[in-house]
Amino acid sequence: MGFEKITEEESNYSNLEKMSVHELLVNINKEDKIVPQAIEKIIPQIEKLVSVISDKMIAGGRLFYIGAGTSGRLGILDASEIPPTYGMPYGLVIGIIAGGKEAIQKPIENAEDDVTQGWLDLQSYAVNENDVVIGIAASGTTPYVIGALEKCKENKIATGSISCNPDSPLSAEVDYPIEIIVGPEFVTGSTRMKSGTAQKLVLNMISTAVMIQIGRVEDNRMVNMQLTNSKLVDRGTHMLMEKTGINDYEKAKALLLKYGSVKKAEDSL
Repeated sequence: MGFEKITEEESNYSNLEKMSVHELLVNINKEDKIVPQAIEKIIPQIEKLVSVISDKMIAGGRLFYIGAGTSGRLGILDASEIPPTYGMPYGLVIGIIAGGKEAIQKPIENAEDDVTQGWLDLQSYAVNENDVVIGIAASGTTPYVIGALEKCKENKIATGSISCNPDSPLSAEVDYPIEIIVGPEFVTGSTRMKSGTAQKLVLNMISTAVMIQIGRVEDNRMVNMQLTNSKLVDRGTHMLMEKTGINDYEKAKALLLKYGSVKKAEDSL
């Protein structure tokens, strides 16, 4: 691709197999501390992307994450947590991985090298200019992702990216590039480590900020969370009691279960 991949550079550490367990853990932790500092430098870029996504979603659009390998799995993870956490319907935040569902648990040979399949996968969801598509690739060179984003651009779909190399080919293709420069990995080229951690933190920031912006949080509470287990029902019951002044736990719990969320239960009163 004609540019230097910091993510593939030689580790700053040698003879890892000769380190004690304590030394391994201390050094991995030392490297991990670099990640939030790198993210702090690019908050303005993240802010621009969050603002666009929020506007699009308020207007009825969707958010897509698309990636291969670890990057694809991280996008699917973030997307899958939005409905239970914020009570959003399934299908508004969508994660797509090269190779399909089978690739979530095991690598699919050559899937990330297919330059046309990413766009085909997006088309299966009828992606359109109301949506935002974020390509995730630590290297910033994954053909599956770049090909998809090129076609999005041609079709006037807003695009962002999350990568860990400066001035990558992926960044050049999108409207809102995010580059988190965390340096070489502890194990040379193992981008599931610092690069993956950086991507996960930025995904957390994007989706959480968007959900707050579109009204899915009140004060600091997940008032729209799905009541998928007893812990969440208990948390929601106490939240409802606090917000409404209901002193009877069982009454508040019954009201919560009837309406399905703190927000809907509160609005019913």
